[in-house]
This record gives sequence, structure tokens and C-alpha cells, in this order.
Amino acid sequence: MLRLTEIKLPLDHPEAALRAAVLERLRIPDADLLALHVFRRGYDARRRSAIHLIYTLDVEVRDEAAVLKAHKPSPQLQPSPDTDYRFVARAPEGLVRRPVVIGMGPCGFMAALLLAQMGFRPIVLERGRVVRERTQDTWGLWRKRVLDPESNVQFGEGGAGTFSDGKLYSQIKDPKHYGRKVLTEFVKAGAPEEILYVSKPHVGTFRLVGMVEKIRAEIESLGGEIRFQARVEDIVIEDGAVRGVKLADGSEIEADHVVLAIGHSARDTFRMLHERGVYIEAKPFSVGFRVEHPQSLIDRARFGDFAGHPVLGAADYKLVHHAKNGRSVYSFCMCPGGTVVAATSEEGRVVTNGMSQYSRNERNANAGIVVGISPEQDYPGHPLAGIDLQRTLESRAFELGGGDYNAPGQLVGDFVAGRPSKALGEVEPSYKPGVTLGSLASALPEYAITAMREAFPAFDRQIKGFGRHDAVLTGVETRTSSPIRIKRDPQSYQSLNTRGLYPAGEGAGYAGGILSAAVDGIEVAEAVALSMVATR
Repeated sequence: MLRLTEIKLPLDHPEAALRAAVLERLRIPDADLLALHVFRRGYDARRRSAIHLIYTLDVEVRDEAAVLKAHKPSPQLQPSPDTDYRFVARAPEGLVRRPVVIGMGPCGFMAALLLAQMGFRPIVLERGRVVRERTQDTWGLWRKRVLDPESNVQFGEGGAGTFSDGKLYSQIKDPKHYGRKVLTEFVKAGAPEEILYVSKPHVGTFRLVGMVEKIRAEIESLGGEIRFQARVEDIVIEDGAVRGVKLADGSEIEADHVVLAIGHSARDTFRMLHERGVYIEAKPFSVGFRVEHPQSLIDRARFGDFAGHPVLGAADYKLVHHAKNGRSVYSFCMCPGGTVVAATSEEGRVVTNGMSQYSRNERNANAGIVVGISPEQDYPGHPLAGIDLQRTLESRAFELGGGDYNAPGQLVGDFVAGRPSKALGEVEPSYKPGVTLGSLASALPEYAITAMREAFPAFDRQIKGFGRHDAVLTGVETRTSSPIRIKRDPQSYQSLNTRGLYPAGEGAGYAGGILSAAVDGIEVAEAVALSMVATR
């Protein structure tokens, strides 16, 4: 097979045009093109009046060597890379201690799936509930203002990614094509096949629920064991090595290999690890608000007359502004046609996040507009100081919202002008339980407010209407990524000072989204498998 890139065709091209374009590029007769497969399809919308689709194709030709020779050298025509996944090990007979995976989010369930496929029969410990029960608990906050601290947007089967846009793309380097393994497993579990080739694949919350259930079933069918409502309260460490875990119910599991895939909101676990002497350091993250606009405004700004085209779907955006005070303001986790959701996991605090369904057909677009912060500049001293800052801001948001899990809100025009908002305009906020209008000036540190006020007029110059007066801001967005990193050795993937402990995924500071977390789960699972085989 040959990999052919940069095939550019009009948005509404006929089906036969793709084959014709390949024949023209390769300069071969039709009979010599045996097959073609779409590996990737994206679009170029820089000229709204002439939007084009951009294809990357795998093609089979009659004489591959002759075609390569005729086009050599050409960066747009190369032998297709081998993207098939191959297991690095197989579990030996008679294993006494099974690997333990803590957390059933994308990193945890992918690590567990891989270990199960290699025969290691992992034990998965998840503090929350199965995904459908967890969904009901989450709705309890959104509809009835009742929070379950152990089963919510952050905790439970599927992890935080279950209540998100379900984005399945990332900017990580992936030389071993682990992302392809992740997407292939997701398709097997019920994701639409298009995620294998569209440039920005997503699945949405409802589809993720069913996928997670099928992945759980496969792990169990291969000998894995998944325990829900099983919160890890302590790690047993002897002579600098893991020897097991203790659960909140008082039970203990012996284990020499523990994958720590706990997500970015497991603050109690972070503190326990720090108290046990596991090496942790503070890392940068970002804070800000969610902003909502009519999705139709974003569609028109990005696609012009092609707004609403079924191939393009709901438009997204990516914005960044470098403020005069040295802060960077940028859009984060943009959710086309989605909703803003209550994402706290602790009582008396308000946190926002964005979510979309597969259809992306809700009336508003939303995104985090956030400001980067760092431990050196903004929360120096203690490795867990970033968590303390998050909690302070989330408690303040709870207070500004009225103390009933309403989120504080403000219109963009009023925010930029520095005056409180008293009434909504045409844009209706989607956050549930509800939004309490007022001023967000005290919801974030002054440097963040100043930078964001400067950013909105700049963003309006990039997307006309972005700074419209009645666009709605909802606070606060504080869990953009983990505020800590549990450092690990780059070769063995084990904690720097605790053998057998494998920090993984977003909570450990090594991923940022569903796909990158799942890829990290694969890498860590391979490291565990190789270690278990070597120490037999």
C-alpha cells in the first residue's frame, strides 16, 4: 500500500472525483489502481467561499515500485506505515499477584483492556459507580442540586471524558500508532467507524456510555475483575516498593504492580500519595470561565454560506491572545452545539465544563476561555498548592452563584466594561441547575480578569460577533488539567521513588483528553506487562 497525502477536492465533489484525482496525481491508468481507502479526511475553511476537503489515502496499485520511482522524491507519496498493533508480552502461567489498575477512565480502562488482552487478568478499582448509575447521580446535581461526592462528572466508570464532547483527537506524538489501536477498540465497542478517518473525530456522551459498558464486558470476559465503589484509601509501600493497596472498606489487595489512573480531580488520593512520600511536584494549569454563543454565529463566521453543511457539521474554533500583562488567554475544550455542565466533585464548590452529544445540535457553542498559570508565579511552595487554589476559586464561585450550585454568570459586554449583569439578552445559558447573574470580577485573580477583558475584543476581530454584548460567561473553569505531576521514569514508567507504582493519564500529569489518556494507558500497560514477565 502507498500513503498519498494532500488530495484536495471541492466540498461537494462527486464520489468518482476522488478516484479521478488519485489517477491524475499518480499518472496511472484506471486499471492500475486496485483499491483506495480513506485514512484521513479534513477540510480547509480558510477561504469561506471555497471550502475544500483534504484527503489522506492508502492506495493499492499494480506496480508499487514503478509508481514510487516515477514520483521520487515526493513527501506526498510514501509507503503506507504499518499501523497494526502487536502485543509486547503474554502473561506467563501461574501468576500469583495480578496487576491492579486504579481508575476506570480512558487511561484506566485502556490499560486494563490491554493487560486483559495479554492475559494478565487485571483487577480494576473504581471509586464511583457503573456508568448508567453514575449518569443518574450526575443528573441528580444538574436537576435536583444533590451532589454525590463519589459518583459525579469526575468520578465513576468512564471517567471525566464521559461527560464531555467526546473528542478523540490529540496533538501528541504517536510514532507507534497507539492512537489507532484506541480508535479501533472504540469502533469495536460501538463508536461510529468514521472516527477512524475524520480529522476531528468525536462520539458524544450518550455513545460513550454504551462504549464503556462494552469495554468493561470485554475486560471481564478475558479474566479481568472490575470493582465499583472501591475507593483506594492507602498504598502499602515497603522499602520503596508497592506491596498492595488498602480500600475504604478496610480490605487489602496485595500487588506489586499498581497503575495509578485516577484522573485530575482525585485530590484526596493526591494528598495520601504525598503523605506516603511518593514524589509529586506542582505543574501549570489554567483557570477561566465558560463562554456561550449561538452556534449559528460560529458556523457563519467559520463557514460562510456553507454553514450547516452536513459534511462540515457544527463549526469549532481555536483562539489565543497574549495579553499585555504577560498572560496567555486561550480557548479550551471547545464544544460545538453543546452545553455547559456542572462538574464539581466536592460539596460547596462550583466547577464548569463543556459537553456535547454526537449530533452537536444544541443551540449554543461553548468553550473555556482560560488563562495559563504556573506554580513558580502563582502558587509557589507546596506541591499541592495548585489544589488549594482550585478549591479557593471553586468555593468563591459557589458563593457568587448563591450557595445552591447555581453558577455565577455575566454577559461578555458587561464583563469587559466592568459592570454587573442584571438581565440576559438573546443568548440563554445552558448550565444546570442555573446561572445567577452578577459580576465575575472577584471570581478569579485580578491578573486573569485583566487579561481576559483584553482578550475578548481581540477574539472579536478573529471571529466577528465573539465579543457580542449578550454572550454569556459562566464560572468557574478550574480543572483544565491536573495541578500536579506524579513524576515517573521515562523508560520504566514507574514512579521516580516508588517501584511498582505506575502514574498514568491526566491525573498524573501525562495526558490531556480522552485519546492521549488512552494512549498513555497503553504505554503504561506495556511497561507493566514487560516488568511482570521479566520478574517471573
